[in-house]
Amino acid sequence: MGARNIHIEVAAALPDRQLLLSMTVPAGTTLAEAVARADLPSRLPGLEVDESRLGIFGRKCRPETVLSDGDRAEVYRPLTADPKTIRRELAELARREQKAAK
Repeated sequence: MGARNIHIEVAAALPDRQLLLSMTVPAGTTLAEAVARADLPSRLPGLEVDESRLGIFGRKCRPETVLSDGDRAEVYRPLTADPKTIRRELAELARREQKAAK
């Protein structure tokens, strides 16, 4: 019996462009291997692939995670701002606006 293949997608984005590739890979392919096969830097110049920022369907995963049929491997960009800091700043702004409206 031959090696079984699975169908996956690989997603990556830059601020102004996004890419979603459908691929067929051998069963047992890891997240890191799928991302490497997708050759994202040549398809999205400027994209930096960091194995610590990979995931499947919005959930961060280790690079050695084995993909299943139908999975969407994702490459995440670094955050440009700390979400906690942004929430704190927005809450403070709302408090100031509420005081000014009284």
